[in-house]
This record gives sequence, C-alpha cells and structure tokens, in this order.
Amino acid sequence: MLQKIGQLLGVGIVAGVLVAALALPALGGLGITARNVATGFLNMPSELETPPPPQRSVIYDRDGEVIAEIYDQNRELVELEDMAPVMQDAIIAMEDARFYEHGGIDIAGTFRAALRTLSGSTEGGSSLTQQYVKNVLVESATTQAEQEEARETTISRKVRELRYAVSLEQTMTKDEILEGYLNIAYFGDGAYGVESAARHYFGVGADELDLAQSAALAGAVRYPYLYNLRLNPEDATERRNVVLDRMVDVGLADADEAEEAKNTELELDVSNPSNGCMPSDQPFFCDYVVQEIEKSDRFGENETERARWLRTAGLQIHTTLDIDMQQAAQDAVDKWVPRTNEARKVAAEVLIEPGSGEIRAMAQSRNYGPDESQLGETSVNFATDFDRGGSTGFQAGSTFKAFTLAAALDQGKGFGTSFSSGNSTTVTGQRNCDGAPLAPWPVKNSGDTVGGSSNNMVSGTKGSVNTYFAHLQKDVGLCNVIEMAESLGVHRADGESFDNERTQSNNSFTLGSEEVSPMTVANAYATFASGGVFCEPQAITSIEDRQSGRTIDIENECERRIDEDVAAGVSYLLQQTFRGGTTTGLGIGRPAAAKTGTTDGSASAWLAGYTPNLASAVFVGDPRGPQNHPLRNVTIGDRYYAQVYGADIPGPIWQETMREAVKELDEVGFPSAPSQFGSGSAPRPDENTTRPAANEAGVPEVVGMTEDAAVGALEEAGFQVNVSPTRVRSDEPEGTVAAVNPDPGTPLAEGATVNVFLSTGGGSDRTTSVPETPGWHPLGGPPTETGMYLPGRDDD
Repeated sequence: MLQKIGQLLGVGIVAGVLVAALALPALGGLGITARNVATGFLNMPSELETPPPPQRSVIYDRDGEVIAEIYDQNRELVELEDMAPVMQDAIIAMEDARFYEHGGIDIAGTFRAALRTLSGSTEGGSSLTQQYVKNVLVESATTQAEQEEARETTISRKVRELRYAVSLEQTMTKDEILEGYLNIAYFGDGAYGVESAARHYFGVGADELDLAQSAALAGAVRYPYLYNLRLNPEDATERRNVVLDRMVDVGLADADEAEEAKNTELELDVSNPSNGCMPSDQPFFCDYVVQEIEKSDRFGENETERARWLRTAGLQIHTTLDIDMQQAAQDAVDKWVPRTNEARKVAAEVLIEPGSGEIRAMAQSRNYGPDESQLGETSVNFATDFDRGGSTGFQAGSTFKAFTLAAALDQGKGFGTSFSSGNSTTVTGQRNCDGAPLAPWPVKNSGDTVGGSSNNMVSGTKGSVNTYFAHLQKDVGLCNVIEMAESLGVHRADGESFDNERTQSNNSFTLGSEEVSPMTVANAYATFASGGVFCEPQAITSIEDRQSGRTIDIENECERRIDEDVAAGVSYLLQQTFRGGTTTGLGIGRPAAAKTGTTDGSASAWLAGYTPNLASAVFVGDPRGPQNHPLRNVTIGDRYYAQVYGADIPGPIWQETMREAVKELDEVGFPSAPSQFGSGSAPRPDENTTRPAANEAGVPEVVGMTEDAAVGALEEAGFQVNVSPTRVRSDEPEGTVAAVNPDPGTPLAEGATVNVFLSTGGGSDRTTSVPETPGWHPLGGPPTETGMYLPGRDDD
C-alpha cells in the first residue's frame, strides 16, 4: 500500500510539472508554480466510474433463437482473452507503445504535448489510459452538455483526464484497461468495440483477427471517419501500413510478416447486424416487446430512461414466442389476406397459452414499416391495444356472446334457458349500470340464424341467434354482462373504460359493439380454456441486464376470475358450433370450442376459439375504418366475396393456424358439461307457433348437380330455392352445387327456403364451409332487409 501511495505521489509530482507546462502559457501572468499545480492536481476528484459501455440488446424466442437486436451503438463486449494478441499489439504499438511501462501518463509524449501547447496546440500526448478515460466520460454522459464537456479541446479537460488516468492505474490492471479500451473504442462505420468491428469489416470474431486485419482496425481508431475501411479504402490501406511499420519499430511484429501483410488487399467482408424490429422476421411481436419495456414503470422511472436502458444495457430479453406457431399464423394470414391486397384489408391473429397468458404468436398480413402510404406497409400492430403500439380496436361481433353465456351460467341459468323471439324482436326494459332505462332495441337475425321458434343456449349459440342473445342479455342484466366481460380481461383497445356514456347507453353489448383488440379477445377465451383462471397476457419471461449483472424474472400473473363449472359450461356450448353451427367444417382434428363474429354489414369479421391448451383470435377488416370500407363485394387475393362472414376468412385462418400449432401439444379433452346446467339438447318447437308440416325426407342430396338439376330436385321436394351469388371453393366442378344450407337430410317445413351454393372449382383444403346468407327465412317468408345501422349488430 505504501509503495502504491509513493508511486501515486511520484506520478502526481511529475504530472504537476506537466500540467504546469501545459497550463503556464494560459496562466503565466499569475505566477503559478509547478509545486502548487502538483498539489492542486493531487487534490482533484479522482474517482472515475467505469460502467460497461453501451452495447446491443437481444430479443430471443422461447427456444433461444434471436428475434431482433436493438441498440444505439453496435457493440458486443468481449474479454481480453477473446481478442487476438496481434490485435492487442497493434493498438498498443500505434496508440501507446510504453503502455505497460508508465503509470497512466506517457511522460515523454506529454512533454512533447507541452511543447506543442506552448506553440498554440493542445492536441497529442494522450496515453492509452487517458484515451480510455476520455471515452468513458463521453459514453457515460447523459446530457448534451456533459458530452460537449467530455469532448472539448481545452486544458481543463486534459488536466481532468490526467488525474483520472493516474487514479485509474491504481485501481485497474493494465490488462483491464486495455480490455476496456478495445471494447469502448470507435472503429468507424457504426462499429463500436473490437468485436463488432471485426465482424462488421471482416466477418470474423475479434479472436480470429490476423496481422493485416488488426493493423487496419488499429489504424482507424485515431480518425475513424478519415480511415473508414469501407468508405475510404485507399486511405485506410496507407494507414494500415503505417501501423505495420510502427509494430516492427517497437518490436511487436516481425518485419517479413509485416511486409507480406502490407502487400495484401484489405479484403473486406462487410456486414451489419440488424437493428430494431423492422428487419426482424417477427416484427410486430418484436414491437410489442419493445412497447412492453418502454411503457412499463417496472423497468424505469420514465419512458426516456426505459428506452435508453433497452438500447444501451446489452439486455438479453427472453420471450414467450413459439417460432413454429408464429410461422403457422403468419402463413395463414398471408395466404387468406395477402399483404399487398388491393382491397387494403388486413388480418391479425394472436395465440395465447391458457393458464399462463404467454403469447405464443402474433401475426398480421402487413409488412412492418413507417410508410402508411405504401400498400401493405404499417407500423401499427392491429393485434394489440393502442397503448402497446396497436390501433383503437374493432367491433368484435358475436365473439362477445360468449361473455353473455358466462354471465347467465354464473347466475345459475341452465342450458335450457329459452326464449321465443322470432326472426326479429324489440327488446325493452333494459337498464345500464347506473340503473337508468335504455331505449327500446330493435334486433334482427341475419345469416343462417333461425327465428320464428324457441331457442335455448345450445341452439342459440349454434346458430348465433341475435334475437335469442338480446333477450338473454336482458334476462341476465346488461351491467352483469359488462362486468363478466371485464372480469375476463375484456377492455376497449383505446383504453377507455366501459363506464362511459356511450357504452352505458348501448343496448347491443352482447353483439360485440365495443372496439377491442384480438389480444383481448384471445385472452378472454383463454380464460374459458383454462377453467376460469385469468392470466395477464405475457410476452417476456426474463431480462438479463449485462451492465448491472442482475436478472429480472417475470412471473405469470394469474388468478381465478370465474367458477370452473361456468368455464366448462361455456366451453361445452362453444363446442356445439362445430356440430351444425357457424363453425361447421372448421374443425382441427381434436376437441375445440369457437365462436364466429361478424359486425353489422360485414364491417369486420372474427373467429375466436381454443383447445384446452391453446387459444386464438383472428380479426379481418379494413384499418382505414371498417364501417366505411366493409367486407362486401371485395376481392382479396384471388378470391371474390359478395360478403365476408366470420367463417369465410377468419375461419380458415384460425383452422390452418391451429392445425399446425397444436401438433406439438398434447391432445386434451374438455371437461364434461356440468350437470347443474341441465340438458344440452336443442328445444322443442314452440307449441304455440303454427308451422307447416315438416318434410320427413328432409333436404334432398343435390351436391354435385348442375344448378338447374338441383333447383328442380329441391322444388319437387316442396322447398323454395335461393341460389346464392357467393360461390365457394370445393372439390366439385365449377358451376355445380358445392353445398346447401341447411345440410342434406335436414327436416324442414314444406315451403321453407333452401340456399344453394355453387362451386368455384379448384378444390379446397378444408371441408366446404357454407357462407351465411343474410335474409334467409326458414319458413319461406320474404328475405329480411339489413335496415338501419345498429351498432355492433352481428350478422352471424
């Protein structure tokens, strides 16, 4: 210890003389003495914090594969032992040949600097330790003023660097200083630190650099813009040769080897690591992770601080993304809604694991980019909420009916709860959460829903009967339905509470009139799948901070929100939609529950569904405004749609995604329907309703027939026929019958209408799904009209 103090005093006295030599030209009139300067020098603040310099942060998927890298400076820190010895020699030879001999100040060099200072120059003479000090001060500056102070060409800055250098040599070894310098130095062209520079210019690690490459990098440090290897190769080559000569002069390189290196080309292999989410193959999930860090106060006091931490701390961010599920979702949305479709529609999908809330996939049919004017490009993540980089949401249609079912079951109502409401009805007597009465609500059925008879929870859910759910909501209580949705984590995507004047005066909550994100819907359905346990959506599992050395583990935030039997009851009802309901033909080969959703006039279309171990929600619509740009008379990709319903595009996207996604998951069945809710059968016809006698033979089998032959067969059986203008893909020849609705064999009243759908040909990779047909009346009455706009009225 005494020896170190003596060394410090000795160096301090010499430093004082040097400082005096530097300072006297400016202070000569004051008669300042070298001794006084030395005393003052030793009394200066000497503690210099040397935090790790800014480096790249990396986002990983759940298997440890890189999703994206994010940084302000392209730097990767490595230890000295992972830097080629020849690289260490090159930097020492060129920047500070006596590095291992001095105590932080190159006395001879500083005397030369003093002489130059006397002639009006303040440059030169810095030891490698001093250069390291300067870089630390620059990199640790958090304000513009601090950066300017660290870079200023003044005597005070030089004196400050000298004092820190002398002190640093007492607390760090030479190798530690050299390692720090090589990691912090700028080598030009956006490459910070020797590891990043080696990979950027030559495509090798710092431990693989040869003599010529090392000399080239060492030559760039002093003037990285002038000697930029990529932009100024001739100047860089000349500078490299100067370094090689210097290495020979100081005995750090063999003359013959140096001469051979001088005769080689630079042989650059330039590459740049990706920076940010735009180059990522999973850009929207990447953006969501960035938003999660920047918007959450658990990671810093303010958004500016959190953004800096993300881009400078060298974080290793481990996420929940399953790359196989992500690929399945991306393939499906791109297939059914191509990114550059001229109709400008978009599909977005989210996959969430029930019981953990972990987000397994997040895909949408857009390229990630800031230029919204470019067809197929956006930086808006339509899968999530506005405060996480998303939109203000979209009306979700009949996917909300599941929340009404949950509220009803929670009140002890059984599957047999029935209402006779007809194909249209007016609901009166509803009240909002403040007890205020609501205006009468006219409701119509649409699509393939069946009115004119009683429906219970099973048939009402199967057929997505609007009039049934309107009465069920009134019976349960609008406020109770809203509260159930909230308990399942449902909220508006714009951040506004449901406790607002518009929502509280809106009768049609059960028909999905609120604007939400696919993330919200998927996670609510995941709560049903998990047996009533709600979990906050989670994208990040842990963050390793390489600057501080700490690891932040992020636990799943889960709690029971609804009774297990209520969740099982909802799952039972939503399974019925595959059995002659609105999701018929969209099965995935294992137990699943789902609900379609189509808003008024096909403004947007949805399908949300789940297995016991994976939930997903798909949205399709127009980001310019679904009401003004509905899904009617549109060509998306190479397919024309007179009107898009939940089963038409969201359906196959969901089906194709889930078929692939569940392959790596165990097949698990749903619990049985809880006996407390009674029978799960459809109701008997209302005895008070007079209906024509049923045709016992049912709808004839006409699939594969020509249009004329099918119409003739159906009319002969006593049915009216409606040939839909919407054609569907099937294995049947083009122009022949692809499907009928209701299905062949279905008993129908004489005079009822059968809808016929003709084939486009071309085959189908799934069972043909019959599009819903607005206005179909099962008793042969006139087609219903769309009528006035009803917010959120579901067409399926």
